[in-house]
Amino acid sequence: MEIGRYKRGELVAKWDKILREKWYRQEKPDELVVNFFASLKKENKTLRIFDLGCGAGRNLVYMASQGFEAHGMDMSQTGLDLTRKRLEKRNLKAHVVKGDMHWLPYMNACFNVVICLFAIYHQKLEDIKVTISEIRRVLKKKGVLLVNFQSKNSQMYGKGIKIEEDTFIRQDGPEKGVPHHFTDKQEIMKLLKDFQTINIELHERTSADGYFQSRWAVVATA
Repeated sequence: MEIGRYKRGELVAKWDKILREKWYRQEKPDELVVNFFASLKKENKTLRIFDLGCGAGRNLVYMASQGFEAHGMDMSQTGLDLTRKRLEKRNLKAHVVKGDMHWLPYMNACFNVVICLFAIYHQKLEDIKVTISEIRRVLKKKGVLLVNFQSKNSQMYGKGIKIEEDTFIRQDGPEKGVPHHFTDKQEIMKLLKDFQTINIELHERTSADGYFQSRWAVVATA
């Protein structure tokens, strides 16, 4: 299967290379994850959590450290190797597998929570729809999805080769050759139409090097 000009196998090789970069091996969990899990009942440690696109494991390790049954999946072997090393270093346990977000190797309705950060938008729109359908399938009734999308306000919007409306392949930087899809609130509502409740917030900031970042933070209930 191809994404734009690239086969998915080639994209795997790119992410293996990217995840060797220092910035992509951060250990501190994303603030969205910390705030989200702070809202869950502390005494409820029976929740089964799935981190889709877990990368080098910073969020998965955090979830495991909080006592939840943590599962993670990524297409990059480099990322999975780093994740396992971090878990072992902290004497933590999590179930980690290699896979593609177009097909999740889990039975229906098996997770209480799915998180998918900095991952789902590295696809064309139709592929994102497939991933969301798979996420909805593996979520239990009243299960919760935490996901982020790139906003069209982002400084990166329009950069690179346009492969379809609002989707561009970067031609420079560490994510050279990787597709990025940008969206708005209306499109997110359409993508998550099979969810019962949807809460969308726009998070924006300027990084220390002057780069303007804009992303949609979404919490949806199945």
